[in-house]
Amino acid sequence: MHHVGVLALDGVYPFELGIPARIFGAARDETGAPLYTVTTCSLDGGPVRTDADYDLAVSHDAALLAAVDTVVIPPSRSLGPIREDGRLPDALREALAAVRPGTRIVAICTATYVLAAAGLLDHRPATTHWREADRLQRMFTTTRIDPDVLFVDDGDILTSAGVAAGIDLCLHLVRRDHGSGIANEVARSCIVPPWRDGGQAQYIRRPVPAPTAAGTAATQAWAMERLAEPLTLAGLAAHANMSVRTFSRRFREETGTTPGQWLTRQRVDLARHYLETTDWPIDLVARRAGLGTGASLRQHLHAAIGVSPQTYRRTFRAA
Repeated sequence: MHHVGVLALDGVYPFELGIPARIFGAARDETGAPLYTVTTCSLDGGPVRTDADYDLAVSHDAALLAAVDTVVIPPSRSLGPIREDGRLPDALREALAAVRPGTRIVAICTATYVLAAAGLLDHRPATTHWREADRLQRMFTTTRIDPDVLFVDDGDILTSAGVAAGIDLCLHLVRRDHGSGIANEVARSCIVPPWRDGGQAQYIRRPVPAPTAAGTAATQAWAMERLAEPLTLAGLAAHANMSVRTFSRRFREETGTTPGQWLTRQRVDLARHYLETTDWPIDLVARRAGLGTGASLRQHLHAAIGVSPQTYRRTFRAA
């Protein structure tokens, strides 16, 4: 069983602290057996102050981190010198130094500062809450900060944007570990979307459409039922009873991406589902997902996740 250790720092935000236990704890195999164990610790094993009006008691100190498979660090409002000048307190530095090589390390929101200050993000891609992205980049110039995405998966180091993006990242890890079927069941259990399209761009200083304005959600749902069919921008706009220009503008406001990019994302995700759950030939998977040919599927899948359909199928069918 995969063991997840969650490090609660003083000033931790309770919502983000609860994400790993809620998401990983909901992951079950076909017999109903849990796939993860989640254990929370503090640096010294003592109570942890939170950002709310209560403290939390934990049963483990940071020695736990040397024995787990994945370490998750939620954000804290008390980052203090870490955020100001990039210095880690000695106890935190020692705790991270004791993590075994090869252990997966995850930072949610501004906990990315902790990984950067520990030198774990040198010359690596990462993200954080969009409000902190510029500051983090200035402080740690060798880290490649992407302020537009919901999370970054760089293998053994993963970082997410703010608050609910931690849910997206933990669901992504369940999918990476056990495939989309189990991740989708976790999402249904927790009543959250298994995948959110677009990135932080859809939340950064963008006007919110008026509640009375016609949206594109109905057209998105309509298109999702017809991904294998030819879908054009003009056809989508006509379904929404909008001009192409108005539809394109509202679609980007609501999703943070273009209709074409969104369609490609949905079709790639559908192809991934077929690769995981069927033995169909690659060309048939491509046609059923609306990507046309096997060559087109290979191109889009490689652009999305960096692997071929055959490699993806071997990995997730085995899982």
